[in-house]
Amino acid sequence: MTILPRNKTRATMLAAVLLATSAFWAPATFAQDSKPLVIARNIDLNSLDPHRAFCDTCQIYNSSVYESLLTLDKDNKLIPLLASKWEGNADQSSFTFTLDPAAKFSDGSPVEAKDVKWSWERLKNLKGSASFLMDNVASIETPDAHTVVVKMVAPSSEFLNIAAAPYAAVVNSKVASEAGAKADADASTTDNAEAWFLAHSAGSAPFVLKSYEPNSELRLARNDKYWRTAPALSEVVIRQTKDAVAQAQMLQSGTADIAMQIDPDTAKTMTGSDVKIETVPSYNFIYVALSPGAKANKVPLTPEVREAISLGLDRPSILDFTIGSEGQLISAPIPLGFPGGSGFEAQPYDVAKAKELLAKAGHADGFEMEAAFPGMNVYGVDLSLLMQKVQQDLAKINIKLDLQPIPFANWRERVNGDGIPMTAVFYAPDYYGTSQYIDYFAMTKGSPWSRRAGAERDPSVLNPKEADIYKAALAASGDEAAKLWHQAGEEMIKDRIILPLISPNLILAYKSDVKGVRYSACCNLPLAELSH
Repeated sequence: MTILPRNKTRATMLAAVLLATSAFWAPATFAQDSKPLVIARNIDLNSLDPHRAFCDTCQIYNSSVYESLLTLDKDNKLIPLLASKWEGNADQSSFTFTLDPAAKFSDGSPVEAKDVKWSWERLKNLKGSASFLMDNVASIETPDAHTVVVKMVAPSSEFLNIAAAPYAAVVNSKVASEAGAKADADASTTDNAEAWFLAHSAGSAPFVLKSYEPNSELRLARNDKYWRTAPALSEVVIRQTKDAVAQAQMLQSGTADIAMQIDPDTAKTMTGSDVKIETVPSYNFIYVALSPGAKANKVPLTPEVREAISLGLDRPSILDFTIGSEGQLISAPIPLGFPGGSGFEAQPYDVAKAKELLAKAGHADGFEMEAAFPGMNVYGVDLSLLMQKVQQDLAKINIKLDLQPIPFANWRERVNGDGIPMTAVFYAPDYYGTSQYIDYFAMTKGSPWSRRAGAERDPSVLNPKEADIYKAALAASGDEAAKLWHQAGEEMIKDRIILPLISPNLILAYKSDVKGVRYSACCNLPLAELSH
């Protein structure tokens, strides 16, 4: 995810908008599974506008109420959704999609090429958190009602994966336009449909929005006009439940069917034959980051100092202290299971060498360092406890950390402003593809973390090799692309700006009578696959 991270909730916008039934919802007439399925989770929604939404819950909502052209199966392979077939040219600079003529929106109108063009241009022109997905799109052509031709600015072997992202949602352009939605170049200033989307949906997916009550619940109803096989569930309710303990209590009391953010310690306390607990590897990870250009630095964070800091981190001990066996170490900022994400060597822990490097850099007696980070619990890891362990590790090489847990909004302002010498934060994918990690973490000019590392004040942090590898990888495909992504990962390890630590497992907790629960790289939790 290109942070703004998953918990990037802003103050709920337009909360005064009256709750209303979606314009396209009709009472379910299906006999099967009339009982609502209740999901307990922290609802981190920043918007119900599919092209402004950007969060974990947003992935679930977008993929349940809207559809993209493609999607992923359980093995992360691309499969048809709105598009029945697709092809790219030899150099990955042009892609042609053929829409399924049976596809229909929830009001019964056909999904056409004009809707895809309008939706993707709106996503780009709103200039929101997910707009970067369309940055490389030069033009979208619609030679007929069922054909979409996308021309790229530069070759992109990952565009098909982007087309499967829930943020690339296709919206009923006629209905949304009538509600004030715009797709023109000035959409970021002229579009006024966000309030409308709080009470209505205009998609083609298995569910429609029924109601939304900020800080309480999100309620979806079955789309009775769904053009594929109708979902088994008549209604899904996502109920605001902030912490893991409360979620577990709801699950065990029977007031929830699924608890989505259970941490390992809480999972161990859950008992009963009617509750199932599954643990699966996730694509999320937590990392420490350094900023050589931060104004608060008391000593220069040279490559030698950054290497010493990395060597001073006892990663196996950090893993054991935070999540134990419920996760794994990660060396590069590319998730295990993504192209190029496997095969990196474990990062060494060497106190003696770390002290030697610091002495050569003129810091034999160590130094003090500010470490500000979001004071929150993510993926079952308390960042404050994690940083206390990091503080203990670095004290052994005479680096004294001043730990400052702060609200996320304050953290974002500081890290994007004057910079923070050391921080800890987290990342989850926005789509199944490795380019997003180079876009975000690589020390290339203009990338989010090169800016946060202070590249404008200290250009030495830039790594030109990464830009070259990135370009070559996007022009390649398959195994060749994976090798290049791996090379990019090796370069990011050498930068020692981003120091990945752990990738926590995902715990799936649900009632034993719920079927079809799984973790998806594109959609988080595919609601259409669930049943009682």
